[in-house]
Amino acid sequence: MSDNFYLHEGVSPLILSFPHSGTALPDSITKTLTTEGQELADTDWHVPRLYDFAKAMDVTWLEARFSRYIIDLNRDPSGVSLYPGQKTTELCPLDTFNGAPLWLDGCAPDEQEIALRKQLYFAPYHAVLKAQIARVKAHHGFAVLYDCHSIHGTIPRLFEGDLPVLNLGTDQGRSCAGELQGVIGNIMQNSPYAQIINGRFRGGWITRHYGRPGRDVHAVQMEIAQHAYMDETPPWHWQEKRAAALQKMLEEILNAVLEWSDTQG
Repeated sequence: MSDNFYLHEGVSPLILSFPHSGTALPDSITKTLTTEGQELADTDWHVPRLYDFAKAMDVTWLEARFSRYIIDLNRDPSGVSLYPGQKTTELCPLDTFNGAPLWLDGCAPDEQEIALRKQLYFAPYHAVLKAQIARVKAHHGFAVLYDCHSIHGTIPRLFEGDLPVLNLGTDQGRSCAGELQGVIGNIMQNSPYAQIINGRFRGGWITRHYGRPGRDVHAVQMEIAQHAYMDETPPWHWQEKRAAALQKMLEEILNAVLEWSDTQG
């Protein structure tokens, strides 16, 4: 167990990753954030709760405890943009999704601070994720990594209009088997929710880095518009009725992933 993440090792082929749902901040960082930064608005609020049903499926579960404002676990550690030419946030973000400064004057992380955060936060999470993928693959002959995310449904700075509720990213089909994308996509298309595959969100660094279907590691990212299960304004209340309907559909997706996995052994 670590103060930086929670890990449960399951026996199924499915690994759930939660890189953006944490809210913990050391005091030394909290005091350098702006008022807007301290609101942690860009957190993937309540996403572990949204997938709580999956614990009964004996999945492997890796959940970051710390805020993405410290360092973003779903960005290329080299600093290369995931979406060249489009607005996005950095490895150590400088602004909120809406463009408000995160750091007080003179407090933005410099190269030395970024290197330290890589060592203290980024590297340990990814060392564990890499080890869990290897463990699951050794047991089953393959692994399926499902990266769990959510975001405000309307962010003009990042995308036009309203985001579909369900956004499946597979790096344009490169991060998982086409059959697996089809299994998930079929359930999405038959759900009552607006949905898209490889739209504005095609999968972040986690999906792109670990997804190697030719090496029997399949990775997908599910980005969910938050209004489908919660209030998108502080204090970010969970909405039980909306959430229950969405959870039912997500449970159908994960069950289908496991059923597909049964054909791979």
